[in-house]
Amino acid sequence: MTRLHGPEESPVVLGRRGFLRGAALGGLGLAGAGALAGLVEAGTPASATTSAPAKAAHQWAMVIDLRYCNGCKLCTTACQTAHYLHADQTWIDVFSMRDAAGDSYFMPRPCMMCEDPPCVPVCPVKANFRTDEGLTLVRQDRCIGTRICMNACPYQARYFNWGPPRPAPRQPFPQEPAWPVPQVEGTVGKCVDCAAMLPAGKLPECVSHCPMGVLYLGDLESDVAVNGLGNTIELSTFLEDNNAVKFKESYGTHPRVFYIPGDGQDLDLDAEST
Repeated sequence: MTRLHGPEESPVVLGRRGFLRGAALGGLGLAGAGALAGLVEAGTPASATTSAPAKAAHQWAMVIDLRYCNGCKLCTTACQTAHYLHADQTWIDVFSMRDAAGDSYFMPRPCMMCEDPPCVPVCPVKANFRTDEGLTLVRQDRCIGTRICMNACPYQARYFNWGPPRPAPRQPFPQEPAWPVPQVEGTVGKCVDCAAMLPAGKLPECVSHCPMGVLYLGDLESDVAVNGLGNTIELSTFLEDNNAVKFKESYGTHPRVFYIPGDGQDLDLDAEST
């Protein structure tokens, strides 16, 4: 039975290098790379049998283990540094939460990479789209800044570029939906799970920079997930054994972020940030 281990332990099941090599050699397209992402709804059981588009080499997802999150926000800092974001653009943010029982915990919140993303159909110019490997991205060259998608997102995971972007040096990837650096003034930006990095066998910045191993990049096709500490797990078993849940799943968005509740508390819709 596969169990989660803390930063002081490193039980390698399949091996981080082997997992990433498989991702890099498995025919990943830049627009198709993504990560298992989403917030988990209180008390809703989750498994790795989530429906997925057919005939894709990978189905990326994210696992967030709340038991080990200490609220350091290094994931936020790493994301902002890599994407040259302003301080108010927290593509992955970490909230101090209090549940219905009064217990406090920290909750990282990236884009949920929903299977039924409400942000996509509402865009009048079709600037938002979902790849066949489960990633929701933005064509900033098409976005006209209506911000309708921001209102549609129940996770508040989208940000408007009110002013000029931060100056960025030459980037390792061309500016495109999979690597929107720099951002474009007057458009909407969001977490992209570092999509352009995955074909090169690299983890998303938030995953690789988490010192506690809280964040896992997962592939629903291979049933494997790995964190920045090199801990590799069998995804479906890990989710089942640790009672994984999704946040706001009742909204019908089918998020691809799985949460492991911390200290046994329930994640519910009545939870409030503090």
